[in-house]
Amino acid sequence: MGARTNNRKRDDECLSLNRSYSSLKSPDFHVSKKPKVSALSLDRPVSSSNYTVARLARYPEETPQLRREVHGPCRIRKFGLSKSFSRHWESKNNCESSEQYAAGNMLSYNYQIAKNRAIGALRSFPKDFIDLDSDSETERGASGDSKNEDGVEAIEDDKPDQRPREVNTVQELDAKMKNVHQPSTSVVVDLTNADSKVENAEAMLGALSLDRDLSSVSAYKKLLQTVERRTSRLKSLDFEIELNEKRRSILQSRTPKKKPLDEIPQELFTPLTKEEEAQVERALSTNRRRVLVTHENSNIEITGETLQCLRPAAWLNDEVINLYLELLKERERREPEKYLKCHFFSTFFYKKLNGRNGYDYGSVRKWTNPKKLKYELIDCDKIFVPIHREIHWCLAVINKKEKKFQYLDSLKGMDSRVLKTLARYFVDEVKNKSGKDIDVSSWAQEFVEDLPEQENGFDCGMFMIKYADFYSRGLNLCFKQEHMPYFRRRTAKEILKLRAN
Repeated sequence: MGARTNNRKRDDECLSLNRSYSSLKSPDFHVSKKPKVSALSLDRPVSSSNYTVARLARYPEETPQLRREVHGPCRIRKFGLSKSFSRHWESKNNCESSEQYAAGNMLSYNYQIAKNRAIGALRSFPKDFIDLDSDSETERGASGDSKNEDGVEAIEDDKPDQRPREVNTVQELDAKMKNVHQPSTSVVVDLTNADSKVENAEAMLGALSLDRDLSSVSAYKKLLQTVERRTSRLKSLDFEIELNEKRRSILQSRTPKKKPLDEIPQELFTPLTKEEEAQVERALSTNRRRVLVTHENSNIEITGETLQCLRPAAWLNDEVINLYLELLKERERREPEKYLKCHFFSTFFYKKLNGRNGYDYGSVRKWTNPKKLKYELIDCDKIFVPIHREIHWCLAVINKKEKKFQYLDSLKGMDSRVLKTLARYFVDEVKNKSGKDIDVSSWAQEFVEDLPEQENGFDCGMFMIKYADFYSRGLNLCFKQEHMPYFRRRTAKEILKLRAN
């Protein structure tokens, strides 16, 4: 393992940094892991280092490599070519890379020629494209040139079209660049000077005209024709606006004005006393099976469970609504001069009238027996009909006093079928009870919009009975969502006392 071969001296020479072997760069050179053994070498004795030198002599001598120049991109001159370009080029001829230098700068030279040709094409504007205004023209000189107020010159018709010719030499290119800043007989825009771009643009816009004598007149004619076409339409719109304003004023005059809050009776919002608050609290927390009150005329019983619907966030049931409407009718009988003459149907009336098979007057014909009511519906000012729409309460009113059918929904709903059904019912009812034919075709069907709106999903029943309460007083609806908690406790107090105030 530790034996050294006769090639040790060769290895030292190969590791030397001062010696380079060009043969290593030859494409035919390859490295072999084992030294080649030829037939001649087997006959020769391997004894000294002269043999190694003899072997090295077989390799070809090192030859210098050809130097290769790398052509890089030539930087384009920013301010064009100078006059000394040719002299500078000739001074470079002595350099060893003069050919590459000339080739690189020729690209820049050709680029500058193309650029200046494009700029030169934009500098001159012939007379055909310029028409100076009469107020801006001055006296023409002997040369035939004319100047406007800004000193911008225009080209005469007799002069030939001055177009830039091709630039073939560097001297012509320099002369062309100098002539850009000299005054000429054409409208010049110096694109190379950034400071004067705005001024020259303004001067050129002032010089250029759109043939105001012809084009402006035609434009005015077109505008006039457009206005004339719109005049008839504007007149019709003015007429419609005036007509609608008159209609709105008439409707506003017929609409009853709301009473100021100061004129509203304070009894509508009288707070409960401590005794009344305690009575309501005991009733809401009592045994649910216990019968709290019984109304003899309507035979309605109110238990503790039934009264729970007057708690906050609860839905009103039929017993509480029907009993409260009965109390409103009794209030009118006690003080007929203070309240309107009204009739209040129960929550089951409309379901019977509009049954499964549609309109059925026979099912409700006996509900308004004059002997039992001691009056007829035709004598009432207002007739209130509760409408139950699955999970929502609304109120319909046959307003005989104002000759219209009204629909009140705290959620701004509309149902014209309800009003048509009630109109038909009222005609049949008057015909059946009094034998008179009444014409309600001229009565209005109103979906009341200016009313207190419900802001939750459980106070629709309270809104409905308070609509009936205020309308039976002949008052406008002057309450809000924030009054609902108070109205719940007040309704509970009135039901426990069987007296509506």
